[in-house]
Amino acid sequence: MDKQDTTDFGYQQVRAEEKARKVAAVFHSVADRYDVMNDLMSLGVHRLWKRYTIELAGVRRGQRVLDLAGGTGDLAGRFARMVGPEGEVVLADINASMLRNGRERMLDKGLAGNLRFAQVNAECLPFPDNHFDLVTIAFGLRNVTDKAAALRSMYRVLKPGGRLLVLEFSRPVVPGLKPIYDLYSFTALPLMGKLVTGDAASYRYLAESIRMHPDQPTLKSMMEEAGFERTEFYNLSGGIVAVHRGYKF
Repeated sequence: MDKQDTTDFGYQQVRAEEKARKVAAVFHSVADRYDVMNDLMSLGVHRLWKRYTIELAGVRRGQRVLDLAGGTGDLAGRFARMVGPEGEVVLADINASMLRNGRERMLDKGLAGNLRFAQVNAECLPFPDNHFDLVTIAFGLRNVTDKAAALRSMYRVLKPGGRLLVLEFSRPVVPGLKPIYDLYSFTALPLMGKLVTGDAASYRYLAESIRMHPDQPTLKSMMEEAGFERTEFYNLSGGIVAVHRGYKF
């Protein structure tokens, strides 16, 4: 297998065209218990990470927002209320099972008028140039095969003055945290996955994919290479998670 034609799927090397299929299988498997597992894995702290991201977004009424890897709509639902009836939010995900769950959850909350749903690949977004005021991707970039292509695609669909926010697992920066976090990730996560979803392998992949994802300075550099300016990142929970923000000017 030619190294240039391969990419990481956790700690495995697979053909680049296979990664999307394998990631899809992971999320088809866990979609129905996704929210429960998020609460269990993070002890509910994922809600605080997302709230912080929403505060950084600075969304105003009438704006247009694209929430990639939107999952069950934690961010999109909040943005839909913030932009009001004159604004628009697109909840997008590459995975049909996750998108279906997100749509059902949003409709159950009575969110429909300014909220649209789209099954898309972040590497080749089917939206016009200079279209959105904000693009967000929460816990999704590490699953993208070609992250540089995805960042360029996000840059293209943003309006001048628009911003990108990437919320993602990252590298612990607090001394002594890494070994504790590794032990938790590779023992507790697969066990919880097995007990709650009947699928330990998907949560083993989660732990591995986090380690393969670019660290904070590397992702900042990748955003700059895609064209973003005034890029910065904020470490949360000791660097276990980070929010990266960049602007298009």
